[in-house]
Parts: sequence; structure tokens; C-alpha cells
Amino acid sequence: MDELMKKILIHIYKYGPDNPWYMSRRLLGESGWAPKYNENEIEEACKRLEQLGYLVRFQGSLKRSVTSSVKPWLKVKAKELDHKPKGIYYDLSKEGRKVASMLYKEYKRDKK
Repeated sequence: MDELMKKILIHIYKYGPDNPWYMSRRLLGESGWAPKYNENEIEEACKRLEQLGYLVRFQGSLKRSVTSSVKPWLKVKAKELDHKPKGIYYDLSKEGRKVASMLYKEYKRDKK
């Protein structure tokens, strides 16, 4: 598993379901309109993680839940949506949650 795949798992573990377009701009709390990562690389990494069984396509509703990994308090608009935003959203599978939990603990320990 490469570094980008680990970051994606940690990101979804910490912030919840997200799609490659948003993750390319705000992976692990980055901010800004310009992508920090290549969207196609993130999408490919998500597909590989899905094949490995760590990610599943998110089927639920995003309404009334925080969808911003950068400024959750800004996402009041999530309450006004009558539809799911475009794009494929990925969430962690049961196995993915276990792996992401271990990676997140390592990530937090290394940041200190």
C-alpha cells in the first residue's frame, strides 16, 4: 500500500465519506481551491482500495451531516440539499475501518 492510499484511508476515517474530486483539494484537512493532489491518482487509488476490500461506494444520504473536511461549520448548506452531490463517494468497509484505525493512530503518533 503506497503513501497516498494510506492518506486516503486516514482521511475517510477521520472525516467520513468523500469523493476523489474533494479529496484532491482537501486530503487530511488541506484547504484551497487548487488541487494539492492529482484527482486521477486519487481516483485510481480509491479504485485499488475498493478492489482490496478497504473501501465501499457510499450509498447513504449526505444531507444533515458534515461533508467538509476543512471547515465543518461552513457546511450548513448540507441541510439544504435535496439530492446527493455529484460524484462517487467512498466510505470504509469493516476491514478498511480496522486498517484505517491503525494507520490513524500511527499518523497521530508521528505528528507529535
